[in-house]
Amino acid sequence: MRDLDRIDRKILALLQRDGRMTMTELAEQIGLSATPCTERVRRLEREGVITGYHAHVAPAALDRALLVFVEIKLATKSEEAFDQVRREMMFIPEVLECHLVSGEFDYLIKARIGRMGEYRRLLGKILLKLPAAAESRSAVVMEEVKETSCLPVEP
Repeated sequence: MRDLDRIDRKILALLQRDGRMTMTELAEQIGLSATPCTERVRRLEREGVITGYHAHVAPAALDRALLVFVEIKLATKSEEAFDQVRREMMFIPEVLECHLVSGEFDYLIKARIGRMGEYRRLLGKILLKLPAAAESRSAVVMEEVKETSCLPVEP
């Protein structure tokens, strides 16, 4: 990937905050005309810098207000075990993120559910699908202090 200049970074900062703004609005805010602005955005998309545009949905609106983090330790560490985790996590809709991490545990999972009773079922589903799971530890979020998907874009 090539280096991003000041204008590219400004485009990224603005689109992260409001991905629905028109090219005309974006162009005005960065000081370009609409055509070169549109060409820059299309290039950023083509090069994989901009990977998509998303609606941010309030979890409570879908009865998913409870946020939990689950740490999973595997009994065996092999490429097969890692592949199995990767495959299985894709099919659990409550799982928003799953990361192979360093440290005491192997995986950190972020999930959204409606109530604590659902958490027990979710944990059972995760552990059932991962026969190599040896240990788990969970944290239920009491207050979401900051959550963002916007990356800092300063040089």
